[in-house]
Amino acid sequence: MDEQALLGLNPNADSDFRQRALAYFEQLKISPDAWQACAEALAQRTYSDDHIKFFCFQVLEHQVKYKYSELTTVQQQLIRETLISWLQTQEARRNTLIKDTMREQCIPNLVESWYQILQNYQYTNSEVTCQCLEVVGAYVSWIDLSLIANDRFINMLLGHMSIEVLREEACDCLFEIVNKGMDPVDKMKLVESLCQVLQSAGFFSIDQEEDVDFLARFSKLVNGMGQSLIVSWTKLIKSGDIKNAQEALQAIETKVALMLQLLIHEDDDISSNIIGFCYDYLHILKQLTVLSDQQKANVEAIMLAVVKKLTYDEEYNFENEGEDEAMFVEYRKQLKLLLDRLAQVSPELLLASVRRVFSSTLQNWQTTRFMEVEVAIRLLYMLAEALPVSHGAHFSGDVSKASALQDMMRTLVTSGVSSYQHTSVTLEFFETVVRYEKFFTVEPQHIPCVLMAFLDHRGLRHSSAKVRSRTAYLFSRFVKSLNKQMNPFIEDILNRIQDLLELSPPENGYQSLLSSDDQLFIYETAGVLVVNSEYPAERKQALMRNLLTPLMEKFKILLEKLMLAQDEERQACLADCLNHAVGFASRTSKAFSNKQTVKQCGCSEVYLDCLQTFLPALSCPLQKDILRSGVRTFLHRMIICLEEEVLPFIPSASEHMLKDCEAKDLQEFIPLINQITAKFKIQVSPFLQQMFMPLLHAIFEVLLRPAEENDQSAALEKQMLRRSYFAFLQTVTGSGMSEVIANQGAENVERVLITVIQGAVEYPDPIAQKTCFIILSKLVELWGGKDGPVGFADFVYKHIVPACFLAPLKQTFDLADAQTVLALSECAVTLKTIHLKRGPECVQYLQQEYLPSLQVAPEIIQVRAAQQILLLEKCGYGMYHSV
Repeated sequence: MDEQALLGLNPNADSDFRQRALAYFEQLKISPDAWQACAEALAQRTYSDDHIKFFCFQVLEHQVKYKYSELTTVQQQLIRETLISWLQTQEARRNTLIKDTMREQCIPNLVESWYQILQNYQYTNSEVTCQCLEVVGAYVSWIDLSLIANDRFINMLLGHMSIEVLREEACDCLFEIVNKGMDPVDKMKLVESLCQVLQSAGFFSIDQEEDVDFLARFSKLVNGMGQSLIVSWTKLIKSGDIKNAQEALQAIETKVALMLQLLIHEDDDISSNIIGFCYDYLHILKQLTVLSDQQKANVEAIMLAVVKKLTYDEEYNFENEGEDEAMFVEYRKQLKLLLDRLAQVSPELLLASVRRVFSSTLQNWQTTRFMEVEVAIRLLYMLAEALPVSHGAHFSGDVSKASALQDMMRTLVTSGVSSYQHTSVTLEFFETVVRYEKFFTVEPQHIPCVLMAFLDHRGLRHSSAKVRSRTAYLFSRFVKSLNKQMNPFIEDILNRIQDLLELSPPENGYQSLLSSDDQLFIYETAGVLVVNSEYPAERKQALMRNLLTPLMEKFKILLEKLMLAQDEERQACLADCLNHAVGFASRTSKAFSNKQTVKQCGCSEVYLDCLQTFLPALSCPLQKDILRSGVRTFLHRMIICLEEEVLPFIPSASEHMLKDCEAKDLQEFIPLINQITAKFKIQVSPFLQQMFMPLLHAIFEVLLRPAEENDQSAALEKQMLRRSYFAFLQTVTGSGMSEVIANQGAENVERVLITVIQGAVEYPDPIAQKTCFIILSKLVELWGGKDGPVGFADFVYKHIVPACFLAPLKQTFDLADAQTVLALSECAVTLKTIHLKRGPECVQYLQQEYLPSLQVAPEIIQVRAAQQILLLEKCGYGMYHSV
């Protein structure tokens, strides 16, 4: 028999043969994966090649499961969105062809088969019926809707809504029908007819339904109907059809009561599914000039629903947040968007509602459940974004708004609610205090009580590590934002946080209240307090020394212990502690913006003492990585704070950091040298002359180390080191320090230049290639004239010019990549610079020597050679395309 008959796809083929073939397939017990592969292949072959039919349409019970398994698989094939990138275009074209062919040849028959199956099996085989409903919903988006959206189909689906085992799938199917794009008036009629039937059948009585799974699906359906009506209203308004637009708005309004029932439902999935309709409804109200009394009541009802749903439930686990807690956090973010939209519709109503909830709750916070207290403070916090102002100026401008916020903030800080014994309330209190820090410039008399809350058992000494950690960060923000108001409290604060500043060595067995990361914020806060105080320089210096001397003393002791430690685990603990000490000292310097501010505070000496204390750690042979990392970070900060005063320490530090180093060490060391070079330029020329080749030798030695072919980590480290190396050369040349390279001897200079050529051409790394062409362009600019170094002109023609042609011709030079385009641009600039420095000699060289060596046709050479520089400058690609 022919191929289609053999596969049972030709309805005109012998039916007996078809039955025998299907029975044979069934006996084989083919696995689901095999059926899926077969179904996909058959779909592609059948409809792509314009064969006759894919599915047999006789409704036989023993065939139904196989048939709809195939249908579902094909639909997944047709609608899947994530495709392997290089197959996307081909796959989309093929899928469109399959759909078009199916529309022409078999969709009506297929729809009829669905109807027959739904009708015949709705009471006897729920599994098959549900699968069929799923298939119908999947096809609705791309077939003629009139085949489904008609009386007989819709009535049957509505009937399924009353059958418990079918109603969830029926809901989803109706949702897909409602979601189908169509004429706005027709869509409005369809939705209204559905709503009338559903309402008369009692589905709008949400409080009588106990099946939350069904209600989640039903909520999704109502959301789809509501949003469809809103889309229709929008289209009708744009087209000027005011009459039908008014009908659409009326239809929307009649669904709001149902929407509110679903929004306020205790199950968050049900509530979440209706938020889209609610959000879009508020968007409509925002566009209306005047709101009716009912619409205002709706806005207030939505506001109350949001307040209720923002509230934590009793089961929320604050100490061990898992998947359920994460889902609620995401749900809260959706509710926040609703709150923001409410503020756009009626900011006055939102402010009044929040004020009412906040005031009534905080009046009796001692006897109110934690979740209600938390949400009351949370609403105040959220108002700051819902009612945005410039630079946090909530307490100026609009008098009524400023007065309301000021009144609520005064209540917050004076009510004593910061003592509430629940972490969620405590955290919300501190978050809100920091969010409205401008309040304390208006009413500074409240600063002391808030500071005490931060510093005592409510904040930094709270029993919860989570609260202590977050409070450390918030305290730092609070102090920095109010630094002008902090002066009366500075010494008291410094005394109270003294124990929180202690470095905790591993052997003392004392569990610090704060982690080392949290202590960084406390040290930064202490530094800010000292620096921004109104004390004279002598007092500031004394306070800073009191802050840093304990760190230096502990550092010396711990470094000695590390040198003697034998156990590797103990070595690691000691090194961590040393690194923390350096990090804490470094963090205090964030209060300074430059050397001038350090000098004004008289703190230069203190930080120089720190440098002398920390630098010996570089010579420690143990735990080198972590010690070097900490000292490097401190040096970066000192270059900003001490400027040239740090230079005497750099040679020794560099010598130690270049010993026994790995790729990562060098990669992190080079930015330090780049910072010094860019900042001090000629001042560090002798230092650079001295350490230039030792640094390069260390880099080359690491790059030349053999590595296993498949070691991706080693390959990436080398790539990053290579980039750092080229960035170093770019910094040297770009800082006017090219003589540092020129003075390294002819052999070393050539070796360096060859590595730059290799970076521009040989390595498939567009970031490095761009840097290399920047270096070459700069060197040509500096050395490419008649008075340049001996032999450099020959190097330009022998190496740099070819590099400008060879790099873009590499297969790895991908012009679809943005970094590659930037590399090409710098390549063009390099060639342009050669032309500017060498003049007609450059064009002559290209015409008579280089281009002929590439076997470029003479007529192209004559036309292009004199123009190519301009072409490259303008488009960066025309020249290479021609070559």
